[in-house]
Amino acid sequence: MKATPTSIPDVLVIEPKVFGDARGFFFESFNQKAFDEAIGKHVDFVQDNHSRSAKGVLRGLHYQVQQPQGKLVRVVRGAVFDVAVDIRKSSPTFGKWVGVELNEDNHKQLWVPAGFAHGFLVLSETAEFLYKTTDYYAPAHERAIVWNDPAVGIRWPDVGGAPVLSKKDEDGCLLQAAEVF
Repeated sequence: MKATPTSIPDVLVIEPKVFGDARGFFFESFNQKAFDEAIGKHVDFVQDNHSRSAKGVLRGLHYQVQQPQGKLVRVVRGAVFDVAVDIRKSSPTFGKWVGVELNEDNHKQLWVPAGFAHGFLVLSETAEFLYKTTDYYAPAHERAIVWNDPAVGIRWPDVGGAPVLSKKDEDGCLLQAAEVF
């Protein structure tokens, strides 16, 4: 397993060792010991989630103000543009974002530590998105920053139209008005 820092050093691209031949491929999608060594500390995961979304669906930018979640995210079918926004006030990268394409062929994963808002845009006809979390889902503490906040300035890929959003994501607030860490 290889961990590569992004432009926000705490957010890491995780690349497993993939063994492939004419029959297909094999890789360990998660190994606690290898993951801890790759990121340089121990992290406990408590929940696994799986979502399926159609092209153009944008989920995010989500976070929890209590029970903050670190997330290890990956795509098993299709492709997404995955984004993490630093919402830690004391961080030198506060308000900055990083985006990575995750897809079924590159097998990349993204480690998004607690203290970040997270979201993704589906690039393929459908995408199946898996993620492990370091704390349990707590809907009372969930918040959303609006996906197109000009102060954050995320450059989302063009998917041929406006993104498809949930009501919660349409109603997300601007970073300047958001509860942050």
